[in-house]
Amino acid sequence: MPLKWAMKTFCNTTLMAQDLTTSQIERQNILNNRIAIHRIQESLGVHTFEFEGRFYLTKQMVADYFEVDVRTIDNYLSNYEEELKHNGYVLCKGKMLKEFKLRFAHEIDFASKTTQLGLFDFRSFLNIGMLLNDSDKAKKLRSAILDIVIATINEKAGGGTKYINWRDREYLPAAIQEENYRKNFTSAVSECVDGHKNYKYSQVTDMIYKAVFFEKAKEYKELLKLKETDNARATMYSEVLRVISSFENGVAHAIRMEYNRTRTPLSTQRVQELIDIQAESPAMMPFLYDARQKMASRDLGFRDVYHENISEYLKALSPEEFERFIGSESLDLEKLLDNDDNRAVLNRLKQ
Repeated sequence: MPLKWAMKTFCNTTLMAQDLTTSQIERQNILNNRIAIHRIQESLGVHTFEFEGRFYLTKQMVADYFEVDVRTIDNYLSNYEEELKHNGYVLCKGKMLKEFKLRFAHEIDFASKTTQLGLFDFRSFLNIGMLLNDSDKAKKLRSAILDIVIATINEKAGGGTKYINWRDREYLPAAIQEENYRKNFTSAVSECVDGHKNYKYSQVTDMIYKAVFFEKAKEYKELLKLKETDNARATMYSEVLRVISSFENGVAHAIRMEYNRTRTPLSTQRVQELIDIQAESPAMMPFLYDARQKMASRDLGFRDVYHENISEYLKALSPEEFERFIGSESLDLEKLLDNDDNRAVLNRLKQ
């Protein structure tokens, strides 16, 4: 998909309205997206100095670009020092400063007694641009950044992020495995749980979804803007599917064990009790934590979907996750669907 088309289509999404000045996770998601950063750098054409394999701006250059004074930059450096250093800001001194002066003395007017010099690489330059409140240039930069990031993700995802999870090489094996475990679960519910045959599956499934990520299927679909007929699991990440598989398999086993002992169908209330026991199991807790963190963080970073019920698990996506889903490590969906077997499996999983 052409980048211009993607930008035109997606520039009005809710992400545009989010204030990058207040969310470190949102800022870090952008700064960890190397593909988008490269496009932003090409688009802005900001003058930089190439030094030791990186592109730098001096503190004065940053202040000039954003039309603020150096004291304003210093204030932000004081308040956000750890974040800015993490994203490439360096205090150049000693041997590094000497070499920098020798190389760029003809372009920069160094004070004779300069013993250290603040340098922003391109990522930390964008970082402070996402922080500055009192700069019109910074506000315009944030808007341009968001346009390019949204366009890049949607272009790389093939025009939309509904099935961006399919681009992960781990998704198809996890989905097939989940499908097999699901049969064990539905069989146990069918044979051993009391209730209306058309409703008890969705009722128990909702109980498990609430235990795993604190949302019912309907709530999840509404957040992702899915159709009522869409299979929610076809949009879930491989790690989430594996946790649901494990959870359902454990619950199915517990249901059968109790049914075999009592020879009486279990009430849905009793099934809820078994699910609660499973959710509180020390063996399950690390996997539940990981699934909630993956769902909350990736849906925000890739789909601009905010899961309020698991917001405490949010973290910034790593550069490796961007590579895994939209970069060199991701699968090309068109090529994936060119394979008849893959297409048949994925179409079945969507039902």
